Formats: sequence, C-alpha cells, structure tokens
Amino acid sequence: MRVVVWVVSALLAVAFLAVGLGKLVSSGADLEAAASGIPVVLFRIAGVAEVLGAVGLVLPAATRVRPWLTPLAAVCLTATMACAVVANLVVGGGATAVLPLVLGLLSAFVAWARRGPCAVAPRAATGPDVIGGVASSPRS
Repeated sequence: MRVVVWVVSALLAVAFLAVGLGKLVSSGADLEAAASGIPVVLFRIAGVAEVLGAVGLVLPAATRVRPWLTPLAAVCLTATMACAVVANLVVGGGATAVLPLVLGLLSAFVAWARRGPCAVAPRAATGPDVIGGVASSPRS
C-alpha cells in the first residue's frame, strides 16, 4: 500500500506541477481565451495553489521534515479540484469536469492514506541540543 501511495503522490505531483506552471507562465490573453468568463486572476491563484500543492505532496513526506504537511497539501488540492469541478460544470459542461474530479479523488486518497495507514513519521531530532534522541532542556 505504501508503494501505491508514493506512486500516486508522485504522479499527482507531476500533474499538478505541469498544470499549475502552465497557468502561471501562460499569457493573460491565452488564459482569457480559455477562461470562458472566469477571471484570469483565479487561474493564477489556482496555478500557485497547484504548484505549492505538488511540492507539498512529496517533499515533506520524502524528507520526513514536517510530514503532516503532506496530507494537508492533499486536502487543499482536493478542495481546489472540487472548485474546479464546479467551475467546469458551470462553464464547460460535464466532460471538462472529469479530469479535475479524478485528480480530486486521487488527492483525497493520498490525504486519507498519509493521515492514516501510510502516515510518515517525522525525522528524529538531531543536533547539539539532542542527547540520545531526546531533546535536552533549554539552557539558561
């Protein structure tokens, strides 16, 4: 199951990174042509959210530094995709809502798995203030 979660997380990260960067580097005119009445600024905001979410899906769990950020990123991407599904249903009809629906469901799966059965333990504290894996009390 852990391998499945890593593979899904990595594929989602690639997908969100590609889509998010596409929204960030596209010209305003191109986005406006594809927007169908949705403000271009919302596309830019979604692009930033998708790029940050892509990083959050993999980096915290891989480094084990604040791994609780991974399920949080997955939940936020799920919410972003829920909004995208609604926007696509309103603007473009049912066919355009399929991809965000699938991405949202996969993000929800990663959020569930990383919060529950495949949670990643944080890295053990190390450094000058740690003795035998236990943080020492602060010095006065």
